[in-house]
Amino acid sequence: MATPTGWRREGNLPAELTSFVGRTRLLANLKRHLRESRLVTVTGIGGVGKSRTALRLAHQVRGQYRDGVWFADLARLQDAGMVKHTITSALGIADQSPRSGSDTLSDWVGDRDMLLILDTCEHLVEACATLIDDLLKRSEHLHILATSRQSLQLPFEHVVAVPPLAVPGDDPSESLFTNESVQLFTARAGAVVPDFELDEDNIGPVAELCRRLDGIPLAIELAAVRLRALSVEQILALLADRFSLLAGASRTALPRHQTLRAAIGWSHELCEPAERLLWARLSIFAGDFELDAARYVCTVDSLDPDDIMDLVTGLVEKSILLSETNHAGVRYRLVDTLRDYGEQWLDKLGQTDQIRRRHRDYYLGLAQRGESAWSGPRQAYWFIRMRQEHDNIRAALNYCLATPGESMVALELTSSLWFMWVACGFAREGRLYLERSLQANPDPSKARCKALWVMSYVCSTQGDIASAIQYAEECSSEAVRVGDSAAVILATKMQGTAAMFQGDLQKATALLGVAIDFHRGGTERELNPGLLPAIVELSFVLTAQNEPEEAESLLRDCLKLCKQRGELWLRSHALWAMAEAQIKSGHIAQAAGSAREGLRIKLHFHDVIGTLMCLETLARIFATGGNPHRATQLLGATDSNWKLFGLPLFGSPFLNEEHKQCVKECKGHR
Repeated sequence: MATPTGWRREGNLPAELTSFVGRTRLLANLKRHLRESRLVTVTGIGGVGKSRTALRLAHQVRGQYRDGVWFADLARLQDAGMVKHTITSALGIADQSPRSGSDTLSDWVGDRDMLLILDTCEHLVEACATLIDDLLKRSEHLHILATSRQSLQLPFEHVVAVPPLAVPGDDPSESLFTNESVQLFTARAGAVVPDFELDEDNIGPVAELCRRLDGIPLAIELAAVRLRALSVEQILALLADRFSLLAGASRTALPRHQTLRAAIGWSHELCEPAERLLWARLSIFAGDFELDAARYVCTVDSLDPDDIMDLVTGLVEKSILLSETNHAGVRYRLVDTLRDYGEQWLDKLGQTDQIRRRHRDYYLGLAQRGESAWSGPRQAYWFIRMRQEHDNIRAALNYCLATPGESMVALELTSSLWFMWVACGFAREGRLYLERSLQANPDPSKARCKALWVMSYVCSTQGDIASAIQYAEECSSEAVRVGDSAAVILATKMQGTAAMFQGDLQKATALLGVAIDFHRGGTERELNPGLLPAIVELSFVLTAQNEPEEAESLLRDCLKLCKQRGELWLRSHALWAMAEAQIKSGHIAQAAGSAREGLRIKLHFHDVIGTLMCLETLARIFATGGNPHRATQLLGATDSNWKLFGLPLFGSPFLNEEHKQCVKECKGHR
């Protein structure tokens, strides 16, 4: 075929009408994939900047293709039968023959070394995929870059997802002023209000606005347009209804890009009915979630559990759901903007309360399974899992506490989560939820008794010993009234813990001894927070009473039991207590080994308080072993961190005396 009159070797790339911000790493990855694959599909949610990224990439690589880079915009096309004609027109081919469009295209492309960009393929996936497959088989030097909200499902296709821009806080070491979402807002704001400047006065609201908009470029640009009439603070205040607020793009923009609602609605229309229903129901999740959670929460009425995997896969392929893979498996999430859209649809369907209850039921069951399994071999798994589920746990608790008739479930959920509050680093939050749950359920019951001893446990963890005693005594009194003997014993154990921290060693010995005798030979559920903590605390009391050999004997049995059951968290505490006893016995080398082993385990659980306790012990070991410089370094680290994370040494008289003695020894070596 003759070269068309209007054909230009350099291609037909549209000009870049706005500055391009960020995406440095993404562009580098796309360039690499274009070198390695002849078909690269750029996917992502509506408004995330697929087309703009493809255009920026095309301008950067245009010199690498001898016969140019060519751009075919399929966005306004509704008829799949017109795909071939639209592309031939974009290439400047005026073919009047009766041949098929694919024959015309493949003959024209021939051996040309060129890059063809097909922009916005999602509503024409089948037609685009068929044509691309044919063209690439016939033209060996052709490369194609496609943009689509879902992949083309071709075997040789390389899919690159365009994520939202990084938002302030994603990288704690990054300056707010250099964050790419903030930079995009600043650039677009300057075009709307020429005297707009980013400074110390407005950086906070701008950063929060970018966070609330999930780093979605379209949303950020639409928000910047609002600066014609509103301040950044006013936009932020009105953002609760982001879909009505974020309108007003250029009149030349595509209809689906003129408002955020239209952009998201375009993605919604591309989904199958079952995918739309699942999207609406998935909006109930706060943060990310696992597939099993989606199966349980969303499978009611017209959705079947066996279909969820395929539907989730479809939503991932259409860039509605983001999937993230880590060592624990695959988790999914909706960015807040898509979650808000789904929530509105769920409300229109009248299913919000039903799905919230199912969400609550799932996380109640998860909490109870975690509680039962906490002292077993999968303890590290449950630590990671519950930290991952923090947002969903919080949402379930808030639903229970805000919904009439659900307060007793809140009590069950908060008390089942004692291991999360105490061992996973959420003591302060756990206390707040326990306080609210207890206030909502003032009448004595077994559920309330459990919440009371959990509350005492949490208060001890925080170093609030007076409150720990108060709640333990209240638990004991109410447990007698309702006939809950197990709660009486756990209240006794918590009173023993408080007595230990107060330095009342005789009382602590008696109370902890009762708890140990009751729990010996019990189930895994009773190992924590009953038997194992009581043994460690009693051994600590024995060490303080100058009976380290007896303490070591008790701890050896405890460590053996921990090893048999696969328990790690309490094992690390037992190793710390063993180090304390070994110091008292004069076995300094063994003490160092125990403290270090305990410290290694604590790193798996991000146990800040436990880590500080081990470092305090190691400081004393170094001071005793003639290395005051290293001891001083460790004491400096612990002193600064205690102020951030809790009451220093839990206010324990014994530990504080040991600490003061260590400081004195270090000062004596100056």
